[in-house]
Amino acid sequence: MPKRKTAEPAATEQPVVAWKGFDKNLQCRGYQFEVGKTYEHTGRVEACHSGFHACENPMDVWGYYGLGEGNRFARVTLSGELARHGDDTKVAGGRITIGAEVRLSDMIRAAVDWVIAATRAKGDHPSGHYAQIGSSGHYAQIGSSGDRAQIGSSGDRAQIGSSGYSAQIGSSGYYARIGSSGDSAQIGSSGYSAQIGSSGHYARIGSSGHYARIGSSGYYARIGSSGYYARIGSSGYSAQIGSSGDRARIGSSGDRAQIGSSGHYARIGSSGYYARIGSSGDRAQIGSSGDSAQIGSSGDLARIEASGKDAVVACAGRDAWVKAGAGGAICIPYHDGKRIRFAVGYVGEDGIKPDTWYRAEGGKMVEVA
Repeated sequence: MPKRKTAEPAATEQPVVAWKGFDKNLQCRGYQFEVGKTYEHTGRVEACHSGFHACENPMDVWGYYGLGEGNRFARVTLSGELARHGDDTKVAGGRITIGAEVRLSDMIRAAVDWVIAATRAKGDHPSGHYAQIGSSGHYAQIGSSGDRAQIGSSGDRAQIGSSGYSAQIGSSGYYARIGSSGDSAQIGSSGYSAQIGSSGHYARIGSSGHYARIGSSGYYARIGSSGYYARIGSSGYSAQIGSSGDRARIGSSGDRAQIGSSGHYARIGSSGYYARIGSSGDRAQIGSSGDSAQIGSSGDLARIEASGKDAVVACAGRDAWVKAGAGGAICIPYHDGKRIRFAVGYVGEDGIKPDTWYRAEGGKMVEVA
């Protein structure tokens, strides 16, 4: 892995437009922000220590505020004294203005644009370290075996590969095929039908096009797709995976995965422990085989299954079917004629059996024949 760099000293520079993450309350480390307001920091400015922080590369933001847990994002402007951090594009500023709040799909598109913009300069040594390679033509075939390569293509059907660490790869064309075997890769595609794969740890992968196929075998991967029909898979631990498109198919075999989908007909599965899985679309099919999973769906006609121990399964949509393993808890909505209420059951109590489908009827859990 690359060695950690030290922070650069603060200096007065031109204002920087960047991206910032917040929790669900629009707070960062307990500090409350509001859209449209400007805030001033008193005292020295030092990256990772003091001042207001944001990242120039949208993908870097996910390292501090992941795709799950209701986290929110906004475009911001940093000004006054600025200080940078050597590990990524984090910038600390003495003054910050909170611009418009953005969606996941906006973040992914911005990440793709950022990576492509960073690769405009062409390097003379595409197989060496720190190579910068760019192509604007169709059917481009680009490869780099060096570390920290920056590779970009704006043409269709690009084939891009990197075996080095910390690669930044972007494509805005359709049918791109992008692969990286190094750690800490940042990969983005805004075109349709992209096929993206990474075998390194800490990969950050985003696609805003439809029909994307995204896979990562490394740990701590952060994967996002805003297009329809996305197929996303991760075999590493602690993966954070999100999709805002319909008919997404998302899977993770690692522990502590955080998986979310806002599209309809999503199929989401996790075989790791402590998974947190959520879907806001209708007709979701969600399954987890690991213990202590937390699964939620707000869409109608969901089919949710947790075969691990002590799982918590909740659904806010109508006509849901739910089943859980030993020690699990299930929560299913029903309508009492006046309002929506919830039936709650605990596996092992009141006749609720493990690994058995239930639906809510008249305030009670009813076994599905």
